[in-house]
Amino acid sequence: MDEEKPTIFVRTNTASRPTVMVVLNILLSFLSSNATSTSNNAYHNATVGQSPNTVYGLYYCRGDVARDVCRDCVNSAVNDIVKSCPNGEVGVIWYDECTLRYSNESIFSIVSDSSALIMLNPNNISDPTRFNQLLDNTMNEVATEAASYSDRFATQEAIVTEFQNLYCLAQCSPYLSRNGCYRCLLGAIGNLPICCNGSQGGRVFSPSCVVRFEMYLFHRVTTSVPATSSTLLVSGRNTIISAESLQFDFSVVLEATYNLADVNKIGEGGFGSVYKGMLPNGQEIAVKRLSRNSSQGVEEFKNEVVLVAKLQHCNFVRLLGFCLEGEEKILIYEFVSNKSLDYFLFDDEKHVQLDWQRRYKIIQGIARGFLYLHEDSCLRIIHRDLKASNILLDEEMNPKISDFGIARIFGMDQTQEKTNRIVGTYGYMSREYALHGFFSVKSDVFSFSVLILEIVSGKKNSIFHQTDSVDLGLKSNAWRHWNAGTTLELIDPILLENCSISAVMRCIHIGLLCVQKVDERPTMANMVLMLNGYPATLPLPTQPASFVRSSTGSRMLLEGKVSQETGSSQCKSMSITEVQPR
Repeated sequence: MDEEKPTIFVRTNTASRPTVMVVLNILLSFLSSNATSTSNNAYHNATVGQSPNTVYGLYYCRGDVARDVCRDCVNSAVNDIVKSCPNGEVGVIWYDECTLRYSNESIFSIVSDSSALIMLNPNNISDPTRFNQLLDNTMNEVATEAASYSDRFATQEAIVTEFQNLYCLAQCSPYLSRNGCYRCLLGAIGNLPICCNGSQGGRVFSPSCVVRFEMYLFHRVTTSVPATSSTLLVSGRNTIISAESLQFDFSVVLEATYNLADVNKIGEGGFGSVYKGMLPNGQEIAVKRLSRNSSQGVEEFKNEVVLVAKLQHCNFVRLLGFCLEGEEKILIYEFVSNKSLDYFLFDDEKHVQLDWQRRYKIIQGIARGFLYLHEDSCLRIIHRDLKASNILLDEEMNPKISDFGIARIFGMDQTQEKTNRIVGTYGYMSREYALHGFFSVKSDVFSFSVLILEIVSGKKNSIFHQTDSVDLGLKSNAWRHWNAGTTLELIDPILLENCSISAVMRCIHIGLLCVQKVDERPTMANMVLMLNGYPATLPLPTQPASFVRSSTGSRMLLEGKVSQETGSSQCKSMSITEVQPR
């Protein structure tokens, strides 16, 4: 496809009421006038008429086109859809730069995947097996990114060969919810292997969303971040990533935070401090300034930059950039308004704001984010520090996973790795990691199960630590209640008045399944299915393994093995493993 040509497709149903056509003409006039107005209206909707002669309509322009291009496209769409559908009751028209749609039924927040149309590039790819895998990964990434943005538009590129790149685009109607957009895009992407297997390009148009890929740059490339030249290397993977569009000048950081003033400080921990700031364009940001004696060194800092820059998901905190200035190591993130999960969950007053509906949404969002990390992204990532304080909440209480400072990249066929440096947070660590240094996707599953039990109970795992040598933990407390048939006593009392008891009990059941021995734990993919009700009957959990801790709480000395028959504890001596607190 050497020359880009306009694309026009129309789908329509026939109307039988003349009054509807009068109302439709008024509607189209409203949409055209809005696109022509002086404001930059990249999308708009309108409703005209009264039942049974109501007509709903909308348009949205491609997220990268200029205002005048959007205006001309919408006006052309209005003229063409009238000519193509003179008696239309339901219609949709697709151009390269815009989509226009109307119906006699409400369409604004409803996903419609009917009437999908497909185009393919006639040129073929030389290595379809490898290319199809890259295409699938990249399209899933761009779909996740598009669903997370307010305008529901995103582009993504990937390296095919030294001389060829893959360019992908995904866009939904901006009036769809995040989940609705993501569902629509996944449906459209699912058509690509059917239509375009081995092709150098393809497009799928549905009434609610559009996806496209090509081996040439068909969309505009925009950059908005002040930058200086820098290059980062991902150790051990021979992948060089340009950071030019991510690196901020230190002066920009100082201006945004009023010289890192204490009045702007919104958080502090072992890693350093976090400040709220505002960029010149009005965007609110969170500035993570690592302390000079932080356990996160330069390599871990670069690790977090590279990892988070590569990962795009609606349940991740979005990295906007970074700054390296002398001894200063700074990360710039999107500002998430509602602080962290622990700020609400463990507060005597604020935890009432987390009803069961919100808590369940948080659990499901975290699960989806980790499924992306473990299986659906182009990299396999082990987070290693999942805990309540690393889950931020946006204005709608949607969870955002943060802090990738100690995350590790795994090969796609790698099952586990061993380290002599145990880092993370005690209480969320799996036994095989805390005692022996082995970590895997199942380590994150273990941490997530502890977090699920905290969310359901409203209690910190740490409050169950005993003053004697045995660390019982929340998981052991949950097991005792489960075994005794008193599981309801574990549930946060404020949830009992207005929740689905069966859903809460299922979450506790899943939590107990995920603190079993490593080979008995489900994967994150299985957890997502379980949280959505599949299978209806879950396997019975076995007693979670426990281990003995020292009186100082900073070293684990013994490994406890509990006999199923007697319930007694049998311990054997172990070497001391130092745990670095965070």
